[in-house]
Amino acid sequence: MSTTAPWHDTTASPLERATALVEAMTLAEKLAQLGGYWDRATSAPDTAEQGEHQDVAPLQHAFDEAHRPFATVIENGLGQLTRVFGTAPVSPEEGVKALRSAQEQIMSASRFSIPAVAHEECLTGFTAYGATVYPAAIAWGATFDPSLIERMAAAIGTDMRSVGIQQGLSPLLDVVRDYRWGRVEETIGEDPYLVGTLGTAYVRGLQSAGVIATLKHFAGYSASRAGRNHAPVSIGPREFQDVILMPFEMAVREGQVGSVMNSYSDLDGVPAAASAELLTTILRDRWKFEGTVVSDYWAVAFLDLMHRVTSDRAQSGAAALVAGIDVELPEADGYARLAEAVASGELDVRYVNRAVLRVLTQKARLGLLDPGWEPVPAHTGDGTAINLDSAHNRRLAREVAEKSIVLVSNDGVLPLNDRFAGRIAIIGPTADEPRSFLGCYSFPNHVMVHHSDDDLGVDVPSLLDGLRDTLPFADIRYEQGVPILDPDPRGIDAAVRAAGEADLVILAIGDLAALFGRGTSGEGCDAEDLSLPGLQDQLVRLVLKIGKPVVLVAVTGRPYALGQYSDQCAAIVQAFMPGEEGAAAIARVITGAVNPSGHLPVAIPRTPGGQPHTYLAPPLGHHSDGISNLDPTPAFPFGHGLSYTRFAYDELRTSAAQMATDGSVTVSVRVTNIGDRVGADVVQLYLSDPVASVTRPVRSLLGFARVELGPRESCTVEFTVHADRTVFTGADLKRTVEPGEIVLAVGHSSTDIAESARVHLVGRTRNVERPVLTTPVRVRRSAGR
Repeated sequence: MSTTAPWHDTTASPLERATALVEAMTLAEKLAQLGGYWDRATSAPDTAEQGEHQDVAPLQHAFDEAHRPFATVIENGLGQLTRVFGTAPVSPEEGVKALRSAQEQIMSASRFSIPAVAHEECLTGFTAYGATVYPAAIAWGATFDPSLIERMAAAIGTDMRSVGIQQGLSPLLDVVRDYRWGRVEETIGEDPYLVGTLGTAYVRGLQSAGVIATLKHFAGYSASRAGRNHAPVSIGPREFQDVILMPFEMAVREGQVGSVMNSYSDLDGVPAAASAELLTTILRDRWKFEGTVVSDYWAVAFLDLMHRVTSDRAQSGAAALVAGIDVELPEADGYARLAEAVASGELDVRYVNRAVLRVLTQKARLGLLDPGWEPVPAHTGDGTAINLDSAHNRRLAREVAEKSIVLVSNDGVLPLNDRFAGRIAIIGPTADEPRSFLGCYSFPNHVMVHHSDDDLGVDVPSLLDGLRDTLPFADIRYEQGVPILDPDPRGIDAAVRAAGEADLVILAIGDLAALFGRGTSGEGCDAEDLSLPGLQDQLVRLVLKIGKPVVLVAVTGRPYALGQYSDQCAAIVQAFMPGEEGAAAIARVITGAVNPSGHLPVAIPRTPGGQPHTYLAPPLGHHSDGISNLDPTPAFPFGHGLSYTRFAYDELRTSAAQMATDGSVTVSVRVTNIGDRVGADVVQLYLSDPVASVTRPVRSLLGFARVELGPRESCTVEFTVHADRTVFTGADLKRTVEPGEIVLAVGHSSTDIAESARVHLVGRTRNVERPVLTTPVRVRRSAGR
């Protein structure tokens, strides 16, 4: 007769093993699995004497009272370990040692020897000292390349898994609704299909390495009023379903994601952390999600502290648990108080059992309940000589950066010959600030900045370094002009003089990511309008006034109002926080060593004022001549991007003129590189619904394909469009496919349409609970023209 405990039986299913374990546990042991522990003692230097707290999570300092000693927290086990590597600048070797020790203590303290799930942030790469910093998520969107993002995520996951991490808190699937929001840099763009496709690719890549991906922030966070962090969300049910929820549904149904994190915001008065409709009805009942829901840091406490929908922390814990949050992060506070609520009958123990069963099932799937489980994979050994910034990683980071850079405009000044020997004035605050390349959730900007002014943990050359390396024969003079944020004009005169003496000006402007108002982009760094930060607009205007050719390089996390300069610049290059290899990537695009192929995942506005606007709007959301004096037309639209070659589209065909409301049609178009060098283009398929029972966007992205072609080479791109891809939330709030005429158009951007065809949907109106979510695409090579 076997003496193996049933939860250690690897021949049983994860659910069977978890069920047996739940039945053997006490209430205290169950509750211990529903919280985390964060060793914050050395998270930042003591800055009390400066009167500020260097938090790396919202109101982190306000929860010190609830912080309990590790030995006390783990008496009955532990659900999760929070950011062992991502809290302070510890080497990978030190992190492995600390993680191994913590897991051994947790297993020794538990009757059942259950280890914790160790989680870390990973939005721009593993947020750890010395780990590769990849481009920010908004740059992923600019690549329009799901396979590349999947490879990047697999590399991130491989590094994390190698040092004992099981869960990553990424990707962020919020769809941009207001460019002023500080976390635009963390998003993938303003179109739900682009966000969902690349986000799902990231999920697949991370989870292929054995690390659970975590979708955030579910849902509505990015639609906060006036783009203010945590502000209330007032959004209609159609916009919520058709725009906000779509990427999450894709990643759950198509990507089989393992975890979801709630939004901080309230949605029409109901905080997401207490919404059973969101966390149970939609996520689990409708989409069949089977993973765990984890709280955003202190979101449970915010129910009483900020939202004021509960009277105390215990009530907050009960409300979140009943709604569907399984694990409270970063550490247990509300959930640590639930035993009394169960004992009094205020909380039904079945909600505790439901959550702990999900947690333990996931731990079983991860192998954490297997006999002989080790905290760190065996090949890591004792953690000696761990390289989290390998040459492979850096090559991959450069590839993502190069494919993300958007050539926005060009009068022919670019590409520069790499033997250019004239005088170049390199001006601007991001030219010699390597941190401007890095996102808010990169380790250097998120954590390291609180410990050191110059140690980034990884090698990050500045744009000035990159240009000097790439243009060795040029006579380069550098002037900062103005700081990124501070209103200090003292350097403007020197910058203007340098511009006047130059043959060419490269003017580098943009952002510096940080947290909670300490930067110009990032969490809590929201903008009043879309003017450039600080005095940068003044610098740009004065430099342009000199009349020399200016290449404007925008290194930003959000789109700024560059339209006011577009006619005066010789070229505009948009780089969305391109990571540690950003300098070389931008320099190689400027010299033509890389043919630019990025396309805008967000539009670039013309003017800084007025309500920020994305392209997904019905006719009255766009310019209405004679109705309003405000014109929201962007300077450069969603999907726009130039190349050093040109691409022509022709021979658009549909497989049929009619499509049943439950059928499909194939749309094909020939794409030809009509230039004289190799280049890549993003072929974009858009849907228009001219007459519908509710207002519909003028145009919405239905599918896309990134294709690379040699000179005079052609290919045929084929999209398979299911009728479900025309679905929208109807007047009855049901997801509807209705008969009528639609327009399928192929273009270079959302406004530059090359070819279109009309197709009639025929048959009955259908209500679709679980529609087809993707548009498969195939590329067939053909002979040149």
